[in-house]
Amino acid sequence: MATELATRVLHSLNDASELPLASSEAFPDVEPTVLKGALDSLRSREMLVYETIDREEPVLTEEAEGIIREGSHEAKVYEAVCAAMDGIKISELPGIVGAASAKVGQGKAFKEGWIKKDGDKLLKKAASINDTTRDQLQLIKARQDAPEPALLAELRKRKLIAMQKRISFKINKGPKFALEVVKEETDLTAEMIARYSLSGSWKDKSFKPYNFAALGANTPSGALHPLNKVRSEFRNIFFEMGFTEMPTNRFVETGFWNFDTLFVPQQHPARDLQDTFYISDPAVADKPRDDETGEFLAEYWENVREVHQDGKFGSLGYRYPWKEEESLRLVLRTHTTAISANILHKLAKNPRPARYFSIDRVFRNETVDATHLAEFHQVEGVIADYNLTLGDLIGFMQEFFQKMGVHQLRFKPAYNPYTEPSMEIFGYHEGLGKWVEIGNSGMFRPEMLESMGLPKDMRAHGWGLSLERPTMIRYKVNNIRELVGHKVDLNFVESNAAVRLDRD
Repeated sequence: MATELATRVLHSLNDASELPLASSEAFPDVEPTVLKGALDSLRSREMLVYETIDREEPVLTEEAEGIIREGSHEAKVYEAVCAAMDGIKISELPGIVGAASAKVGQGKAFKEGWIKKDGDKLLKKAASINDTTRDQLQLIKARQDAPEPALLAELRKRKLIAMQKRISFKINKGPKFALEVVKEETDLTAEMIARYSLSGSWKDKSFKPYNFAALGANTPSGALHPLNKVRSEFRNIFFEMGFTEMPTNRFVETGFWNFDTLFVPQQHPARDLQDTFYISDPAVADKPRDDETGEFLAEYWENVREVHQDGKFGSLGYRYPWKEEESLRLVLRTHTTAISANILHKLAKNPRPARYFSIDRVFRNETVDATHLAEFHQVEGVIADYNLTLGDLIGFMQEFFQKMGVHQLRFKPAYNPYTEPSMEIFGYHEGLGKWVEIGNSGMFRPEMLESMGLPKDMRAHGWGLSLERPTMIRYKVNNIRELVGHKVDLNFVESNAAVRLDRD
């Protein structure tokens, strides 16, 4: 069929009395998309050239076609009034001309001055009329051309015509015009070369020119999510700075590791149902045990209880009755600091300078908005060393975030139960045009560290960052729900750039 159409186009060009040839007149029965395929094929052989013409044409609606057959609504109303010698009652009009014609035609006939109202009757006013609406529609249908703007707007308002896009082509002969389409070879084969020694086979062939500008076919492949790319870059930064990755395979923690070891009181709002997801079955766990020996951590358990209830290691404590059952409740971890507490407790067996990090999911019962999710990723870092100060922490944060490409930082004093002093970290988000909180940090409290058995002069910095917010800054995403969840655009995932956080 494609070859037949191509031949038809060539013969039409050859027989045309005037060029360029208008496709709307020469091929009215061929769909524009089908015709374009044939024209593109012939143009690639330089047999013709063509120009695409896009224009909007008026198309009559079903109501307009009815007007052409039977007359306009206003003409129907006028004829009904003329047929009644003494006029016609307004209430009887819909039954004679139809409800639609009565509603539209009555107002239009009044406007044109064809009829008048006398009480509840309609009377003839004009001696004769010219059904201009019908005439206009007949002219538009015959010419398929848009009328003047004012009339076009009126007819479109009355829903008598609609504008439809029409594609046509102006076709002319090309430098290699011929009446037959010669098959073009795409490859020079061994058989052609072999025949050349006898008959010159390949010299008689027409070869299709190579299109060096053609794009290759897209190869379907998987793609890493932006979060995974940024996560990988974070890990590289941590490893580059001498950190060791902590195991983070415990999504479910006890209140002991998630809260109590971090000096979070059992009445703290963070432990309420509206902030934390509690496990219903099983609801509680065993007392904490050593991961290697399986023995109950009795001394640590008692130290934590005393620090909360009575005060110890120089702390006054919270002075409340600490409840064992609250400490054993199971929760979806609200932060990876629970892992950090476990690692620092293990470090107490062999105190030494150490650097740890983790990147994994945490869960909080938060209202979802442009910058918050109930499930997100936390980047956690811990540095333990002797005689550390807050200045060391600020300096490290600046160096760390510069490696991520975040150069505008602000620190704000804050409160955390398990760090003192504490700081919130803010980074400037160019997409949102404002400062966004990207982390929390501080120095772990002495009573928290000494409860584990760490020496008095050993200090530990701790900080936690969201993985999502630095990713949003990096990719200029304004709504976190466009990064994680059902609103994620897969094209964004597949086409986003490889992450190379701007480094100094």
